[in-house]
Amino acid sequence: MSQKNRLDGGLIDRGRPLSFSFDGKSYSGYAGDTLASALLANDVRLIGRSFKYHRPRGVFSAGSEEPSALVELRSGARQEPNTRATVAELYDGLEARSQNRFPSLRFDALAFNDALSSFLSAGFYYKTFMWPAAFWEKVYEPAIRRAAGLGRLSGEEDPDSYDKGFLHCDLLIIGSGPSGLAAALTAGRAGAEVIIAEEDFAFGGRLLAEKNLLIEQNGNEWASNVNGELSALPNVRLMTRTTVFGQYDHGIFGAVERVSDHLSKPYTDKPRQILWRIYAKRALLTAGAMERSIVFDNNDRPGVMLAGAMRAYANRWAVTASKDVVVFTNNDDGHRSARDLAAMGINIRGLIDCRIDAPPSGEFEVLSGAQVINSRGRLGLESVKVRLQDGSKREIACGALGLAGGWNPNVHLTCHKRGKPVWNENISAFVPATSDDRVLSVAGAAAGIFSTHGALQSGAENAVKALKDLDISAQMPELPEAEDAPVNITPFWYVQGEKGRAWLDLQNDVTVKDIKLAHQEGFKSVEHAKRYTTLGMATDQGKTANIGALAVLADLEGKSIPDVGTTIFRPPYTPVTMGAFAGRSRGKEFRPCRLTPSHKWAEEQGAIFVEAGNWLRAQWFPIEGENHWRQSVDREVLAVRMSVGICDVTTLGKIDVQGADAAEFLNHIYCNGFAKLPVGKTRYGLMLREDGLAMDDGTAARLAEDHFVVTTTTANAVSIFRHMEFCRQCLWPDLDVQLISTTEAWAQFAVAGPNARKLLQKIVDPAHDISNEAFPYMACGEVTVCGGLRARLFRISFSGELAFEIAVPTRYGDALIHQLMDAGKEFNAIPYGTEALGVLRIEKGHFTGNELNGQSTAAMLGMGRMVSQKKDSIGRVLAGRPHLMREDDYRLVGLKPVKVKDTILAGSHLMNVGDTSNAPNDQGWVTSTAYSPHIGSSIALAFLIKGDARHGEVIRIVSPLDNIDIEAQVTSPHFIDPEGERLRV
Repeated sequence: MSQKNRLDGGLIDRGRPLSFSFDGKSYSGYAGDTLASALLANDVRLIGRSFKYHRPRGVFSAGSEEPSALVELRSGARQEPNTRATVAELYDGLEARSQNRFPSLRFDALAFNDALSSFLSAGFYYKTFMWPAAFWEKVYEPAIRRAAGLGRLSGEEDPDSYDKGFLHCDLLIIGSGPSGLAAALTAGRAGAEVIIAEEDFAFGGRLLAEKNLLIEQNGNEWASNVNGELSALPNVRLMTRTTVFGQYDHGIFGAVERVSDHLSKPYTDKPRQILWRIYAKRALLTAGAMERSIVFDNNDRPGVMLAGAMRAYANRWAVTASKDVVVFTNNDDGHRSARDLAAMGINIRGLIDCRIDAPPSGEFEVLSGAQVINSRGRLGLESVKVRLQDGSKREIACGALGLAGGWNPNVHLTCHKRGKPVWNENISAFVPATSDDRVLSVAGAAAGIFSTHGALQSGAENAVKALKDLDISAQMPELPEAEDAPVNITPFWYVQGEKGRAWLDLQNDVTVKDIKLAHQEGFKSVEHAKRYTTLGMATDQGKTANIGALAVLADLEGKSIPDVGTTIFRPPYTPVTMGAFAGRSRGKEFRPCRLTPSHKWAEEQGAIFVEAGNWLRAQWFPIEGENHWRQSVDREVLAVRMSVGICDVTTLGKIDVQGADAAEFLNHIYCNGFAKLPVGKTRYGLMLREDGLAMDDGTAARLAEDHFVVTTTTANAVSIFRHMEFCRQCLWPDLDVQLISTTEAWAQFAVAGPNARKLLQKIVDPAHDISNEAFPYMACGEVTVCGGLRARLFRISFSGELAFEIAVPTRYGDALIHQLMDAGKEFNAIPYGTEALGVLRIEKGHFTGNELNGQSTAAMLGMGRMVSQKKDSIGRVLAGRPHLMREDDYRLVGLKPVKVKDTILAGSHLMNVGDTSNAPNDQGWVTSTAYSPHIGSSIALAFLIKGDARHGEVIRIVSPLDNIDIEAQVTSPHFIDPEGERLRV
């Protein structure tokens, strides 16, 4: 198949032809092509449509800065929108489609927007769609949503896998151009651990796209030789197809490696992409520079490109956008582009140089002091109109126009930690500022050093300096002789004096007129103008547009560009897929799933499971004949109250607290006293936040003078451990105390019910007396079970019944549940799950996470007297604020429906009988509800204003959303055994 615009030479592999399709039509290319180069080779110039006006768009650049050539790749579940054709590696069978058009690319009905441009100028969305108000929801919003966006997702589940990884190095080198390779060679030979990351699929940077950068050898050959040497060094990691997208604190960098994006289907045994977190002791930014445009009327037609990109396509990919080319420049680099193109046999119809003193050429016509003022062509460039130095105008027929407005160093990563670039008059561009950042330094074109000699030298020198900081001795390598031409540029940003639309942001359709309008309407700050016009807010972040807009604002303000300032660059540097950020965290792996020690046994019993934080816990255990969950839960609750039940409570947080000052430490952590807790005793404790509100509750068991075991709620296990570590390290670092989380180390089971002691006496070894006299309520101790296995026993109760919690090393958890169930057969022991556990705790009036909602105080929970005033503890002072101690505050109460058949719904509000159901009359809310088979009705815990003084009162429970309005009696929150006699027998 003919490739009309394919040239001789280049770095493509002509021995490996590839077929691909674009909008259903088949084309051919070669290995080493990008989708953009292959489309240009096949004379495909029209590739997409712009966002707002749906104007025709083609390839504008040759790298990740591309604003226009966005396509959809692949089909079905792997469909990928908004892919830059300039960085999409060509592979055999690639499917690409244009996007943001209807019904077709050549005829886009929404291009009608272009005719309405006078009504769709900057900020139009702030001024329109206001009237009539009823139209917004039914007319305006649906229409806008249909028109919005660029590409489309398939809506199907992504079949590919993604992963995350961590890397560590002495020196991270970002970019593999001349400075990057020189730095890698220097550091690699010094023995440092080096990572060199390159977003392209080949190392070399501009060495791959240029001619005559090196004096005695080809730049690509030198890059290949260095790559070979680095590949052989075990201390150097080479990462192609890897974009470092962000710099963060403490030497951390984010990077995405596209492992399989260059394949039609990803490797079966590898992820499609990997999100790397790189920890670098030092980093060197050698990401080069991006060429910028010169703005004029209708400068957005397919065929209008950056001149450096044209040079890259010709030298690297042996492709031209057209056989007839014009170059528009304000600097000597535009002449280099024209010379390279002419050397490849391309007809240079003219070089338009706005400088009066432009250097002449014997190869093509140079029009000095001239400007391109307009272009012509409906779906692609056909000609340009030039205003000559004498004011006359001339039209030049061409199929492509190269714009060379100078180069902008890639400073983005240096700004991710709030660094601000500074203006360099010599190159008319922003460069990284000298900063106190000890981690990241900059070399080569990214630092504004545009000669190849300077780039090589600065790369090596910066590597030597960075390694010296790490006490690694490195020597300057022998570098190839390279060109060292100075930058010769006359700043020229946009053509003035014309009446048409000159385009700054090619993706978001922002024009010079839009910037002027924003300024006229008061949006003079660069950050305000950006948001008002949406300039730089597209997928390319305005990489080719921002400087031009700053120049317009500077002219309007009568200031210089550095005085106007620049916007803040933020991560990510280029778009990152959501799949990469998620990694493996999807489906069941969305978060870690932790299994209790008795999980396998519970599965065998047919348990129904529920997610409780990261844990999968048995919710209830249905048996034959039960066809509703309530039947199972009621049976389990009654069995515990009548005989004995067993529940896996391993998920409760367990923290070992050891050290000579362990008691003093806990005395500070809990609001109640622990300093005098005897060995062998357990105490209930309440933790407060600094603001005096309740944080968590649990128990602390003293196994020895210097050894406590603290338990927390399941939900707060991690946060409480972090809180305690913070207190230990930052608040009381002088205390002799050590902490370790032992949640996973011990399997723990609650054995509750009147026969709990009898059951345990069958498995606790006879040497240990667990009678009520020897092992009373709140006792604790280390015991042995089942013939010598070490265990811990706690006499604590969450159900209000006689109860124990027994813990063994986790590996014995499964064996212990079998032993407990076997020993309990004569007592008809049953396992019970979290639902029954919840019913039991509500019947007893125990509060949990529903009540510990960040708003509750100790007084609200009925624990006000626990806040000791005899010692200092976290939250004690602020817990005594008058507002938190007032008598008319909420108090925890119980509720029973007046009509037994009524069901109380959690979240319902409480109203006085006869009051209107509204916010001013709100008396409180329901926190927890359950059906109590013991009471024979629905019961609830709630917070009620002055609730402790309103026992016996009838109050309304209201939930307008659920159409509920019932009456209930206020009771003590302790529905079962309010005196606590059962748990002490």
